[in-house]
Amino acid sequence: MKVLRVKPWTIAAFVGPGLLLYVCLVFVPILVSVYNGMFDWNGIGASEWAGFANFHKMLFNDKVFWPAVNHTLQMAILSLVIQLPVALFVAILISRHVRRANFLVTSYFLPVILSVVVIGQLWKTILNPASQGGMINQILDKIGLHAWTHSWLTEPKYAMYSIILVGLWQYLGYHVLIQFTGIQNIPADIYEAARIDGADGFKADRYITVPMIVPIFKISVVLSFIGSLQSFDRILVMTAGGPAHATEVLASHMYYQSFLSLKYGYGSAIACFLVVFSLAATVVVNLVFNQLEKRYT
Repeated sequence: MKVLRVKPWTIAAFVGPGLLLYVCLVFVPILVSVYNGMFDWNGIGASEWAGFANFHKMLFNDKVFWPAVNHTLQMAILSLVIQLPVALFVAILISRHVRRANFLVTSYFLPVILSVVVIGQLWKTILNPASQGGMINQILDKIGLHAWTHSWLTEPKYAMYSIILVGLWQYLGYHVLIQFTGIQNIPADIYEAARIDGADGFKADRYITVPMIVPIFKISVVLSFIGSLQSFDRILVMTAGGPAHATEVLASHMYYQSFLSLKYGYGSAIACFLVVFSLAATVVVNLVFNQLEKRYT
């Protein structure tokens, strides 16, 4: 077998521009945010050195910050617990029972490519009170369940769960596509051999499908968890963080502090926390799935 030998400077010539662009677009903004987080600055005028005062205020004196962290974690965890198992179940059903699955998978994927503004306005209409044309409440009224009707986006008890429901619906097809692709790459010979040995249906999925798509499932977990931590646009369109900060998340809190309250330094401190939080979550997910891959390999 011949091995292609490439000089180090040739590798650097190809990798260098992309690596430099990545550093400029990712690491430099992170360092700038850390630097700005050390200042009391409104983003326009002169800045004043504040040291770690912004970070101390964020952790100990901000009444909105920790509820926002809690809401962010709720969104991320429920996405993992509900969305990904449902996506895997749907992907298995499609791969097993649908011969020409491309159209069906594409149909599931359509909400992903729609504008978040369109989706937000659509679901705001669906979740409105019955007097304002809310479809869910009108259906509950007609089937005699008026006691179950709520103003889903303006009641603090239900607003966050309504936002999470919309996110689960919107990105379900994204994870169905990822996991369906992983299932399709499993050789059919393995299933045929398992069928001969008496492993079919649920047993085949348990002992073949799930273990063999662990690397693919890891991609869905990382994208779902990190995407939920950084969720902002859906919140902004549907509730703007209300009512009474009941749907405030880290990204929206950072936005309001930076650009509406003109506390750019403090917003940068929140951004730093969000970056560190996302990196820590990614490391934990990688460690867990590395152990799973070793186990099933």
